[in-house]
Amino acid sequence: MNERLILIEGIDPLALYGVNNVNFNLITSHFPKLKLIARGDEIKVLGEEKEIQVLEEKINRMIDFFRRYNRLTEDNVKDFLHETDDSISQAEEDFGEALVYGNNGRIIKARTVNQRMLVDKYRENDLLFAIGPAGSGKTYTAIALAVRALKNKEVKRIILTRPAVEAGERLGFLPGDLKEKLDPYLQPLYDALNDMIPARKLNEYMEDGTVQIAPLAYMRGRTLDNAFVILDEAQNTSMNQMKMFLTRMGNNAKFIVTGDITQIDLPRKEDSGLIPTLKLLQDIPGLSIIHFDSRDIIRHRLVKYIVHAFDKLSKNNEENSNQK
Repeated sequence: MNERLILIEGIDPLALYGVNNVNFNLITSHFPKLKLIARGDEIKVLGEEKEIQVLEEKINRMIDFFRRYNRLTEDNVKDFLHETDDSISQAEEDFGEALVYGNNGRIIKARTVNQRMLVDKYRENDLLFAIGPAGSGKTYTAIALAVRALKNKEVKRIILTRPAVEAGERLGFLPGDLKEKLDPYLQPLYDALNDMIPARKLNEYMEDGTVQIAPLAYMRGRTLDNAFVILDEAQNTSMNQMKMFLTRMGNNAKFIVTGDITQIDLPRKEDSGLIPTLKLLQDIPGLSIIHFDSRDIIRHRLVKYIVHAFDKLSKNNEENSNQK
């Protein structure tokens, strides 16, 4: 008999187990050969390895469904357990239209609740703030919106910018031309564009200025008309930099600001201008703030077990330290 620990991540355990454990009881009754013990965000399972693998796959699919649609009903659980998931497939098809068709025919669209909200709020607002953890797709979705706007001729250019904090924006001390100096800091933006625009076309866009990637310092003094502008890693900007950037907004412009307030790289975290800017502007009509969370992070299945192992080690070390 094998023993396995299944970790519950990206969903409140109560949402998975259901009211009065109705969902958990359905799962348990569907796997009579397994013994399941639920303990908060962990399910201890005893039984044959093949059965455990089937159970884990179904639970992971339920969690993915919840992360996308922010719901998991008793009927949804039954569908997953009995593999009659036509309604689930239909829901996935209807969840969001393709934003762009990327290279190799890849369909790029909103795949989580908050990514969908960013797309919806884009229609109503010219200024958006997308705040949340790394890996939640906030920047990627924003760039997809920008590429779609360019292809639909809603704007004439795309401008992507980040504060080059690691270099203190003193780029003159770095070797090479401007592009070579900035590439290490701007590479994630290039990666997203390379997914969505053919390489030759992207090179043309960058040569004629249709697509521009520059450090935040180079925004000063510009007025950005007919442009889709994205400020990434905004948690590493000062209040003055935020004001400078936001006041660049010209006619027929769309601005999206993305940031993660838990990952401030400034020498003093309190110097970050993102949090006070959000508080200052939150009630202004015409802008919207979308908060991403762990449900939007789509990572390899192993990651949650790796994180759990490190958390367990840290907890054990802390307990041992307290006992001394």
